[in-house]
Amino acid sequence: MNRIIGERDLSETPFSAEESRETFRQMVRARQFDERALALQRRGWMSSWPPYRGQEGSQVGAALAMADDDWLFPTYRSNAMQIARDVPMSDVLLFRRGRPEFASGHDVPNFPQAVPIATQIPHATGAGMAMNHRGDDGAVLCYFGDGATSEGDFHEGLNFAGVYDAPVVFFCENNNWAISLPRHQQTASDSIAEKAQAYGFGGVQVDGNDPLAVRETVAEALRSARDGEPVLVESLTYRQGAHTTSDDPSKYEDAEQELPEWRRADPLDRYEEYLREQGVVDDSFVESVEEEAGTALDEAIETAESAPEPDPHDVFDRVYEEVPPRLRDQRGWLDSFLEDNDVYELDH
Repeated sequence: MNRIIGERDLSETPFSAEESRETFRQMVRARQFDERALALQRRGWMSSWPPYRGQEGSQVGAALAMADDDWLFPTYRSNAMQIARDVPMSDVLLFRRGRPEFASGHDVPNFPQAVPIATQIPHATGAGMAMNHRGDDGAVLCYFGDGATSEGDFHEGLNFAGVYDAPVVFFCENNNWAISLPRHQQTASDSIAEKAQAYGFGGVQVDGNDPLAVRETVAEALRSARDGEPVLVESLTYRQGAHTTSDDPSKYEDAEQELPEWRRADPLDRYEEYLREQGVVDDSFVESVEEEAGTALDEAIETAESAPEPDPHDVFDRVYEEVPPRLRDQRGWLDSFLEDNDVYELDH
C-alpha cells in the first residue's frame, strides 16, 4: 500500500477551489503562530516551544481530513493540527505558560498533548476499542513523530489495534529527526509505513509537504479505520528548525542524509505557488489571509496575557482524589514560602 501522491492538477483531486483555499488559510495561520510563539519564547514569555516550521502542510492536511467528532490524540509538536481543528490559539499559548490545556472550555475532541514520547499511542488504541465496544461510528487519529516508532508503546498500541480492529489511524510525521538522531540510524526498515504489516493492517506513505495529498490520504485512512481496518500513515516531511528551543541543530545536522527536494522544500511557499498556477489565489487573497491570521494571533496573545494568574496550590489538587501526606507536607512548605516572601502581598 506504500505510495507517495505528488501534486496534480486541482481537477484531479477530490477538493474544490474553496477547500484548497481553506487549506492555505489554515497553513498561513499555522506558520504565523509558530513564528510568533518562537519569538515569544525567546523573550521569556513562555518556558519552551517545539517549532514545527516545515510541517504545516502535513499537519493541516491531516487535521482537515478529520470529521468534527473524530478524536485527535496529539503530541507536543502537533499544535498546527489543533489550531486547524479550531482549538483556540490562546489555549495553546496558555498551556505553554503553565495553565490547564483546555483553558477556554472548548469542546473540540482532542486529548491533552502527550509530552512523553509515544505514550499517547496505546491510549488512542484504547479509545478506538472503546468506540467499538459502545457502537460509536467515529474514529481516532493518533499523531506522533518518527522517533516514537522506536518506543515499546508504538508496538503495543499498533499490535492491539490490529488484533481488535480498532478504528485508529496512526499518523506518523516523519521529519527525519528523532531530536538529533536521523531516521536511518534508528530503524533498518525501508520505511516506517511498512511496519504496519507486522500488526496485520496497511501502511501508506504520503508526500507530507503536499497538504492536499495528505488530506486525501488521511481521509481514505479514516474511512478504512471506521470499517474496522486501522492504517499507519507515514507523512514524509522535514523539520526546518530545532527540535525545541533548547536544541541546537547545528551540532548534528551535518550528519543528515540527502533528501529529495520535494521533501525539503518549504510547504507553504510550494503550496502557494501551486494554487497560483491553478488560478485559485492571487495577491489580494494572500494578503487578506496573512492579515486575518495576524489579527487573530494578536487577539489570542492578548487573551493569554489577560488571563488571571493560576493559584500555585492547583498543582496539588489534580493528581489524587485524597491528597496523600507527602503532598500535604509539600503544600505546607509552599504556604510557608509564600508567606515568608510576601508573595500574596505582592500579587494581591
